[in-house]
Amino acid sequence: MTELCVIVGMGEGNGLAIARRFAREGFAIAMVARNEAKLKGYQSTLASEGITAHYFLADAGDEAALKEAFDGIQTQLGTPSVLVYNAAVPRMESVLETRYDTLVSDFRANVAGAIACVQAVLPAMEAQQRGTLLLTGGGFALYPDPNFVSLSLGKAGIRVLANTLYAALKDSPIKVGTVTICGTVNGDDPKYSSDRIAEEYWKLHIAENGE
Repeated sequence: MTELCVIVGMGEGNGLAIARRFAREGFAIAMVARNEAKLKGYQSTLASEGITAHYFLADAGDEAALKEAFDGIQTQLGTPSVLVYNAAVPRMESVLETRYDTLVSDFRANVAGAIACVQAVLPAMEAQQRGTLLLTGGGFALYPDPNFVSLSLGKAGIRVLANTLYAALKDSPIKVGTVTICGTVNGDDPKYSSDRIAEEYWKLHIAENGE
């Protein structure tokens, strides 16, 4: 049976690179995002490379939409072996100007959506006694920027979420990891190229628990 990697917050940079890296190992890919036109484009691009990819529509900040998407994924494709939560709102806004509603709205996509996705796949992963949960972190978790306050809070939240999930699941066969990208993704920079970053996701998936 073909293993399945689900990427939430699919995009043309890291998302496509992660899809390609896991597909290279025989994985089928399920992409989740809110823009159907872009998802169709990614699906076509991957198909031209011989990669099987499916897409499901959901806004990462909408719990009900995420649940519906994962119900569809598990009904149509089976239990994911790997979940990659790659969604974020890259809002540039000063901490002195940001509004309550903005912070709450962005937090839904930046952090709360991740736990919704984890909870959607975890029971089936635990039943099969295997699975990997990977969350995309960022340097703002370590070096918050006053001009990217909601994203800084979000990446700090993702880091805490990954650590607490790891602690809660440390005695189970479910792996948890986060890739903290402390720089701007740039294909011309070997350190921050999407392909290099995607390799880190693969390493976390194949690593033994605790590594």
